Parts: sequence; C-alpha cells; structure tokens
Amino acid sequence: MYLSVQLSYYPLGNDVKPLVKDVVKRLEATGLEVYPNRMSTQIFGEFDAVMAALSEVMKWSFETYGKAVFTANFLEGDRRPRD
Repeated sequence: MYLSVQLSYYPLGNDVKPLVKDVVKRLEATGLEVYPNRMSTQIFGEFDAVMAALSEVMKWSFETYGKAVFTANFLEGDRRPRD
C-alpha cells in the first residue's frame, strides 16, 4: 500500500532552523521521496517503509535535540506532486 504523509516538525527552543534541516536531511537519507517546503515536508512511499522511517527519525530527533512537536497527516494512496 502506498502512503502520502504531510509532516511538520516544531522543535522546542531557540535557533530551530538547523534542527529542522537536520530532520529533513535524515528523512531524505531514507530513500523515500521527500519534498520539503516552508510549512511542512511531504513524504511518499510504501506504507511500511514510511512508517519505519518516521519512527526512526522521530526517535533520533528526540534523543538528539530533545522536546519537539511533530504533526502529521496520512493519506492512503499516491498524492505525489505532478509536473
């Protein structure tokens, strides 16, 4: 099953921009299709791969940077942007 996710990451603290960039970089390193923009990051792939990547990156974020808020919207199916 294909999954489309819109993820927002809000680290709690000061100077959050580098932290957000690190989280996006980690998501991109998973091999999934990742499209960051100013307000959220869109992630696309097979359900199990997406959920495993989100779990890994969220855990890494908490362990590395501490408290943060993640918000996500999940949609079954392929909602990748088309050119």
